[in-house]
Amino acid sequence: MAKKQLSADLSALMEQEKASGAYIDFSCHDDRAIRRNGVFPSSEIWRPNFAKDVDRILYSPYYNRYTDKTQVFSLIRNDDITRRSLHVQLVSRIARTIGRALNLNLDLIEAIALGHDIGHTPFAHCGEVYLNELYNSHTGRYFTHNIHSARVLSQIFPLDLTLQTLSGIAGHNGEIELAEYRPVPIDNFADFEDELEKCYTIAGYSNKVQPSTLEGNVVRISDIIAYLGKDRQDATSIQMIENNAFMSSVIGTVNSEIINNLVVNIIENSYGKPYIKLDESHFRAVQSYKKENYAMIYANEPGRAILNRVVRPMMAEIYEQLLDDLIQDKPNSPIFRHHIDYVNQTRYPRTASYNKTEPNQIVVDYIASMTDDYLIDLHRYLFPDSNYYVEYTGYFNDLYDLRNRLEGQMSMEDNS
Repeated sequence: MAKKQLSADLSALMEQEKASGAYIDFSCHDDRAIRRNGVFPSSEIWRPNFAKDVDRILYSPYYNRYTDKTQVFSLIRNDDITRRSLHVQLVSRIARTIGRALNLNLDLIEAIALGHDIGHTPFAHCGEVYLNELYNSHTGRYFTHNIHSARVLSQIFPLDLTLQTLSGIAGHNGEIELAEYRPVPIDNFADFEDELEKCYTIAGYSNKVQPSTLEGNVVRISDIIAYLGKDRQDATSIQMIENNAFMSSVIGTVNSEIINNLVVNIIENSYGKPYIKLDESHFRAVQSYKKENYAMIYANEPGRAILNRVVRPMMAEIYEQLLDDLIQDKPNSPIFRHHIDYVNQTRYPRTASYNKTEPNQIVVDYIASMTDDYLIDLHRYLFPDSNYYVEYTGYFNDLYDLRNRLEGQMSMEDNS
């Protein structure tokens, strides 16, 4: 399928309005930025408010850890498949393209995009499920990566980000697709924190949190666009599926077509509007492609079996050991040396000591911060005699070898 182009009429209108500056402005201006102490005028022309948020996220302590966190495919050494570090860049690039066309604030878009997954667990959504199970069983509270991302950037490390950036990060949930995205305004931190607390205490409430700006909604839909075709591309690159295995529709078949055609449709249906919208045929195609991805990729991802049978109990053992070390106040435990001490080394002003945080929350903060390799190495350190063993697929193993090894590992565990 050929890549679609903007209609001639809309292109001409956009050029005319850009030249005259007479377009309808639904962007969030920097002088509306809300920080903890109120609304701050954008006094620095070279570094306005939301640009400061971008810098604070980019240089924050956990940003590096995106590099070794699974996006979809775990336990595979392959530099050609997406890691979470690339994913947030792709989301930023797609969202900025849409935002520029719609005359939105590109700095706010970039801040939300780069920060949206910083609270994600190791081992992608499987890791998120496992950590939520553990946290909920101990406390009755719920863990979700989008809400935890806001926690990382506002409480574990009090970066004093704007309310608009944090709202976009908390409301980014890319698992929920909508035909139309409208901002849900929020103008103070007290109400925002009340919303976040509901996410910890009401199952599924995190899916209801919405960004407060059009910029946040652009990031939310760009999150879906970024992974919809890229996950298919990655699945074919590891020979999990054939190139021609997927359906074709109005949004195309290959990643570049899917991105282009969805972006064009969003601009066509959203320009000059107070919402972000796909038309009916493109929205239905997104829904169909997501269902197909779940059936053909996520449900059958080759590492999933070993994650469920090995990584899940490994994370459980780590959780219990760290919680006990924390309660028993063992200063040489990694929970102190590698996490609490590390957090306390950062020189952000705090209203309360991080050490006074509820113990289960501290353990959750630590585990969620881990990269895939770190979690595996920590388990080996804490439990050197454990029978749990994880082996990565190397560059010279094909998918057939991978499945044979995974099946062999499971058989050994069954016989042990």
